Parts: sequence; structure tokens; C-alpha cells
Amino acid sequence: ACGEPPRFATMQLRDVPKPSYSPGDSIHYECRPGYQPKRPSLPTSAVCQDDNTWSPLEEACTGKQCPNLGDPLNGQVQYPNGSIRFGSQAHYVCNVGYFLIGPSILYCDISENSVNWSDNPPMCEKILCKPPEKILNGKYTNSHKDIFEYSEVVTYSCDASNGTDQYSLVGESKLVCIGNDKWSSDPPQCKVVKCAYPYIENGMIVSGLGSKFYYNATIVYRCMEGFKLNGSNKIVCSANSTWEPEKPTCIKESTTPSTQTPISSASVSTPPSSQPPISSVSGHPSPSDEPPPKDAESLGAGIIVAIVIGALFGVGVVCSICFCFYKKKKGKEGIATYSAYQDKATTPAE
Repeated sequence: ACGEPPRFATMQLRDVPKPSYSPGDSIHYECRPGYQPKRPSLPTSAVCQDDNTWSPLEEACTGKQCPNLGDPLNGQVQYPNGSIRFGSQAHYVCNVGYFLIGPSILYCDISENSVNWSDNPPMCEKILCKPPEKILNGKYTNSHKDIFEYSEVVTYSCDASNGTDQYSLVGESKLVCIGNDKWSSDPPQCKVVKCAYPYIENGMIVSGLGSKFYYNATIVYRCMEGFKLNGSNKIVCSANSTWEPEKPTCIKESTTPSTQTPISSASVSTPPSSQPPISSVSGHPSPSDEPPPKDAESLGAGIIVAIVIGALFGVGVVCSICFCFYKKKKGKEGIATYSAYQDKATTPAE
């Protein structure tokens, strides 16, 4: 006997299946709902053979087709299954600047004795935004408009302050219409944001120094010599008028004393060398036989030249002194001789 009749995805038995089938028994199939016979038609019956197996049979039905869908205005329809037959899907997408009204996916499903799409096709409408919110102490561009189109931008700015401190714009200054009545972010705020002077002990401000510190003011620190920084070296004035992160501190660097015991020169003794003395006769010059370094030679030559020049200079000085002394002495002798001659001439003979 043949066993259970084969099962098919697109076909079903016309009659109620029996527990077993004898050789020669036949079974007949029909298309399941949503399917129709293939063209050209294929066999839809099988016979229990003498070897207790069913005669070969293949799928003889194919899915019915749903109505063809056209692209919506300002959009497209896509078919992931590559067909519009029973069991297929239709996916809708809109062009940039438009949004979908209706279901984005339709299914080709059974409808009475045939097949049809599960819903009506959607539509693509132009994306528009209502005006963004107004803010206290500020305004935005094109505030006179009632409707804003997709990707249109508005820019916020703060009014001039009546007090001594200016208003800071906290948040995004530019908002973009990105969806139907949907802006890219919440409106910003215009308020006074002022942080206290960021003084730290034993430290200095190397960047961002000013008389007032408003929103987003940035300070960079450095510690004095001998101190190290504990914390971040950069802080920013936040929207709640506090510095973030917290101001750092400058901690005095600790000097670690040396743990090594000082070595006394008196207690150090050089052990006698176990190496035999090196003789210059053996071809290895001893330390006393080694020629002096070139630097020593040049230094000795320089000293000799300096001594010679100094000696010559001294001799010249001595000669000059002697010459001056000699001239002075000769002058005095001449004056004395002339005076004696004058005295002799004026004395009368006796």
C-alpha cells in the first residue's frame, strides 16, 4: 500500500485523504485559494504504483495576480518579491520633502474568489511646518510666516539686555523643518548666564582670562612651579552659571628624601688589582707611556705662546721706563752745566 499522499504548496486534495492506498488507486488535486492552474496546464493526479510509491507529480498551480499599482504622485511603489502575485507585498516611499498618508505596505491577499490588495494605495503630501515657538528675550527669522516648507531654516537670536550683563543663547540657534509639523530640535533660551571668577590658589589662567565669564566661556589653567594640577586643566561656564567640570586645585609637589646611605670617601678602599701589571715591553703601552690627548697638547702650546707674549710685553715696558728716566736725567745735567757757566761769567776777576 502507498502511504500518505504528497503535499504541495499551491495544491490540495479534492477528497478526504484515506489511511492507506492500494496499488492502482489515484488521487486528484486542485489549486488552493489564491492560486490558479499554470499555462500550459500540468497533471494534477497521481497513482499508487506497484512498488507502493506515488507517481511523480509537480506543482501545477501559480499565484493569482493582484491589480497593477502605479507610482503615487511625488512617490514610488516597490515590490520586494519582484511580482504582484498572491502573497507579494508593495512598499511605498515618498520623495524628499513629502510624507506618506496611509499604509506604507500593501499585501496581495485573498478577496472572495480572487485576490486583491489589502488596502487602498497611500498618498504623498508636501511636508509643512507650523511656526516654531517664540522665546522670551529673543526672536527668530521669518517670524511673519504662517507656514514653513520642508528643510526651511529659522535662526534664533537674543535681544539686547537692559542690565549690565548680556543674554546668552542656550541651545540650538538654528532649527530645521524636518517633518510634518516637526522641527529639528526644541527652541533655545535667552537668559543671563554668568560664572564666578575662576581663581585657584597657587595657579594661573593661561587662556580665557577676562573681566566677565558668560555662557561657554572656557578657561585653561597651569600651576605655579613646585605644584601639580589635580583635576582638569580646562573648565567651561555651563548653562546653570557653574563651571564644569569643577575647578582643579594645585597641590604642592612632595620631595622624596633619598634612602641611600651616603658613601664616605674615608671608608672607601680600592682593592688591589688581581691583574698582573702590563709592561710596555710586551707591546701594550702602560698608562705612563700613552701619548697625551690632543686637547692637552693644544692647551700646552697656547700657554707657551701666552708666556712668550707676556715676557716680550714686560721687556718693552721696562725699556720704555728706562728710556724716559735717561732723558730726564740728561735734561737735568744740561741745566746744571748752563747755570754754572752763567755764574762763572758774571763773577769779576780778582
